Amino acid sequence: METTYIEIDSPDKHLSDVLEEIPSNVILYKTLTGIGATYSEIKAKRHSIVIEPNVPVITSKCNSAKHKDDNLLGVYEGVTTDRIIKYLRASRGKYYKILTTPESFPKVKNAFLTFSGKIYNTCFLLIDEAHKTIKDVDYRTDIVLPMNDFFKFKDKALVSATPLKFSDPRFEENHFSIIKIEPTYDYAKEIDVKPATNVLREVWEELDWMPFITGQGKDNPYFIFVNSIDIIYSIMSRLKLLDKSSVFCAPKSIDKLKQNKFTRCYENWEVDNMRQYNFFTSRFFNAVDIELDFKPYVILVTDVFFADQTMFDPYSDVVQIIGRFRNGIAAVTHITNTNYDLPQRSEEVLNEFVRTSEEVYKVLKTFYDAAPSKGAREAYRAAMDSLPFNQMLDIDKNKNWFAIDNYINDALVTGYYHDRKSLQQAYEQHSDVLTTYVFVTADNSFPTDEDFRFKRELKMLNTKDRRKQIVRLLAFLGSNDLTEQEREYKADLRRTDPFIVEAYELVGKEVIEEVDYSYAEIKKRMIVAQFLTDAKGTETIQLIKASFKVGMKYRLTYIKEELTRIFQLLRVTPPNKITAKSINLYFDTQDAWIRKDKALLLISEKV
Repeated sequence: METTYIEIDSPDKHLSDVLEEIPSNVILYKTLTGIGATYSEIKAKRHSIVIEPNVPVITSKCNSAKHKDDNLLGVYEGVTTDRIIKYLRASRGKYYKILTTPESFPKVKNAFLTFSGKIYNTCFLLIDEAHKTIKDVDYRTDIVLPMNDFFKFKDKALVSATPLKFSDPRFEENHFSIIKIEPTYDYAKEIDVKPATNVLREVWEELDWMPFITGQGKDNPYFIFVNSIDIIYSIMSRLKLLDKSSVFCAPKSIDKLKQNKFTRCYENWEVDNMRQYNFFTSRFFNAVDIELDFKPYVILVTDVFFADQTMFDPYSDVVQIIGRFRNGIAAVTHITNTNYDLPQRSEEVLNEFVRTSEEVYKVLKTFYDAAPSKGAREAYRAAMDSLPFNQMLDIDKNKNWFAIDNYINDALVTGYYHDRKSLQQAYEQHSDVLTTYVFVTADNSFPTDEDFRFKRELKMLNTKDRRKQIVRLLAFLGSNDLTEQEREYKADLRRTDPFIVEAYELVGKEVIEEVDYSYAEIKKRMIVAQFLTDAKGTETIQLIKASFKVGMKYRLTYIKEELTRIFQLLRVTPPNKITAKSINLYFDTQDAWIRKDKALLLISEKV
């Protein structure tokens, strides 16, 4: 796409000082956060719909004194189509200024169609923080709901300070161009990057050292960004910050914290809710204006072993977070560990993977379309649904370019955290916006300081999530040449969940993950592994008891098939030919029916 550069020569200038209004069919690369792109569109003399990534952005702008006369309407969950229609009726003679989340855009569209039958030629559509359409589409598929409508608007644009590469061919088909704002002054922000062997200890030390290094007061509030509510709670509890902290996060995370009797948690940013230690999840990484009369300390926390989603993209996430603070910051530090097990793939390799995945999908689709029977079609459909490319399709099974861009971007960011050198290089790619100081400490090793080990607050996790964390730790510990501290740590994990530690030692991580942490399936695999190891003679009975439960009805065909499978699995020759009635060796049964099929009801165990 053709690129036009517009210079801006002072940090005191805004977008409206160099661009009268945002043109149509452009991707506006504004370079600077807080330059006033949304403000410019709200003030523009035209009807506007602005799509914002999250609710806090909308509520903060709608409640801002700067916009009290701008006829704003915020649309998100809970705001009905009827409410939007009433707004349109009340806005005759005024400019429509609607701020909406992507998920609520269909309500805006339906309101316009009901009210006037027109929308595409009526309003200018602006997608703010456009990089989020790529960043979030993997877990928030509805974020791209407006994109098909977007290209139908006569006047439209996207804006971001940190735009990612858009591969959707519709941008070129609609003759989009790029406008890039170029500051002529030094605008790079300084950030300290501290690779850590022990994340919690590094956070504790940073809280202690930041005031000393910056010369600011020790009581200055801290703003700590971590995209994991479990890690946030662990930091607060382990460092004894609970009574001095607030957490800003999504409603589901608020519910989780309140279950643990922590109540200072909020879904919107308000300065009155600020405490000395303020924690934020990704809901607040973009677009929210945090206006303070002081410069805070800012800490970013990544733990790749406990939560993949805590990995920050230096270009988009880090730059956006620093940009939340309209009056600047005292200092910012990114504390992170790295993991040599994380895959590293180049953009070329990733693109080739996507192309090949698509080709395989198309071949299976051809077989599916030509399948001679329902059974064959079901088989091909099951195979198609299991392919990676299936995750890169939209609800109508069309190619989702944003999901493809997301897959590639996520894979590249994951590779940054493979080792410290890779992370440093990733930061250095963006030296125009970030001046990076990397503090290199000892090489990767498992945390060994008892007082600062990064323990999970396991009572906050459900059983499956807790066991996932423990398996990750066990895999990282390994089994050979453990130090005394590491052996103590493993014993601590065993006390926390003896079953999953025993399972890990007996069948290993791959088997546990293969059965998706199902207790019943893990137990079966453990029985088989035990039998093959030392053949104690009772494994057949144990495995049968794991497959069949008293009080349940089972079809005769299933009983025969399952008993046959168990004997074959254990390599045991049954004393007699296996039939459904063979179950009577192990259970008292009663004849029963499952719909029209003969079955047996298991009454009690015999052995």
